[in-house]
Amino acid sequence: MAYTTINDSTAYFQTKLFTGNSSTNAITFDGNTNMQPDWSWFKRRDGANGHSAFDSVRGVTKLISPNQTAAEQTVSDAVTSFNTNGFTLGSDSNNFINDDGLSYVAWNWKANGAGSANTEGSINSTVSVNTTAGFSIIKYTATGNVGTIGHGLGAVPKMLIFKDLDDTGGNDWYVHHTSTGVNGRLILNLTSAVANNTNFLNQVLPTSTLITLGTASQANNVGNDFICYAFAEKTGYSKFGSYTANGDVSGGFVYLGFKPSFLMIKRTDDAAGWIIYDNKREGRNTENDYLLASSTSAEGTNNEIDLYSNGFKPREANRNELNVSGASYVYMAFGQSLVGSNNVPCTAR
Repeated sequence: MAYTTINDSTAYFQTKLFTGNSSTNAITFDGNTNMQPDWSWFKRRDGANGHSAFDSVRGVTKLISPNQTAAEQTVSDAVTSFNTNGFTLGSDSNNFINDDGLSYVAWNWKANGAGSANTEGSINSTVSVNTTAGFSIIKYTATGNVGTIGHGLGAVPKMLIFKDLDDTGGNDWYVHHTSTGVNGRLILNLTSAVANNTNFLNQVLPTSTLITLGTASQANNVGNDFICYAFAEKTGYSKFGSYTANGDVSGGFVYLGFKPSFLMIKRTDDAAGWIIYDNKREGRNTENDYLLASSTSAEGTNNEIDLYSNGFKPREANRNELNVSGASYVYMAFGQSLVGSNNVPCTAR
């Protein structure tokens, strides 16, 4: 049984559903503990719209889109503030995340505000870190040469997500996942399989203090500003692992040690989208609704996965994003432990 010191995961991660109003829209979280978000990722649910992400290190007016290669853009009327237990939206004249009457989801993580200087690496960075939850936001200016950046986690990060903020030509979102090895490279905005790139992390795995950058422009484009979201694993709250699917209608059970509040899965041996589930959008086992990180598509409703009190099980035979026989998959998951130090159990969905 997975015991954890994180007795209330809603203090560090929240999924929030809301309806847009094209005006001032103050959104309050639902958990028992107040949480001021530091990274918020938005997606329209009921129609085709791109993904939008904002964080406290870059500032609430700075938008990047996880399904696009575009550089960071300034939008003054989308997110207008991160609040002590939620966020406030503006009139959203470009209809990114607050169009009147439309349905949205926001996934929200807690770091530590605007961040502070980190000089542990050869490249200075600004880091907002929450060591309890194993999450840090790192902003740095690339040199184009092999170097290191500090991440502040005090533990080895298991997943890294990089985005070039300045490249108007369009640099992909590069992803390192612990299960794909030191040279494994995934791309958040694409469906492509894992590929080897020795210039990504310069063939050096992250340590408890540093991330090594190679010369790949997607993480080290000389003179450009970058953001990196780094995640360390915390027992009973977060897990970054892999599984081999069996292709059956009763897929193999994947143990997490907690009830997933957010689950993103990616096939690594062939092309497939990054499929996302959470504990708030309409559904029940097996009818858990999904979105795709690399797609603008509306929410899907196939009967394809069970979310349990301690893990998950694919339920649709040979679904490409989940359960092709013999295929390899990686995942990132956050949630609530079976039993914390407060001995309060959680239940299946």
